[in-house]
Amino acid sequence: MVKYLRKAYLWFLLVLLYAPILIIMIFSFTEAKMLGNWTGFSTKLYTSLFAGGVHRSLINAIWNTLAIALIAATVSTLLGSLAAIGIYNLRARSRQAIGFVNSIPILNPDIITGVSLFLLFVSFGISQGFTTVVLAHITFCTPYVVLSVMPRLQQMNQHSYEAALDLGATPFQALRKIIMPEIRPGMISGFILAFTLSIDDFAVTIFTISNEGLEPFLLIFMRMPGKGN
Repeated sequence: MVKYLRKAYLWFLLVLLYAPILIIMIFSFTEAKMLGNWTGFSTKLYTSLFAGGVHRSLINAIWNTLAIALIAATVSTLLGSLAAIGIYNLRARSRQAIGFVNSIPILNPDIITGVSLFLLFVSFGISQGFTTVVLAHITFCTPYVVLSVMPRLQQMNQHSYEAALDLGATPFQALRKIIMPEIRPGMISGFILAFTLSIDDFAVTIFTISNEGLEPFLLIFMRMPGKGN
């Protein structure tokens, strides 16, 4: 009975996770612009994507989104990994304090982060565009990478790095051959998480993007007819 209950619970969770996606897929094959209003089977919403200049704008938006996500995820993975190593080697109290500071961007609502970064860029006279969006995404993605790498550092043998130094390795060689292989799974998961968060983010992007020129995919999607209501 316990075995069947576990399987039923697992399937129940899977249904809760994927049912909304399935519903959106079904209602995408209708002419209604509001979700839940089925007016008959139609591919009009998909064919309209390739009409006029929408197709070109959509392709450009997808490339902009992927470029921003790849750059932000790569840089935040490097910064977050190095930051996690530095935090791990601090004393217990300092480690707790820095860990608390690292969790603040995660706990903050996206709109607060977006407004704060917008005011920061304006105060320094930085013109908004591709660079500001990438910097903003790196800012809120890096703490997640730190949280992904820290458990791997805690599971690592603390004496391996010191043993490598005693055997004649330089600090950089010990970092590259001892620490990096140990934290690589955390770095990979942090990169994937940062990449996903960058693609999914809207609030921070809308506050750090210029009015003209650069348009990521989410902005194009929100400006499509019926999506802004």
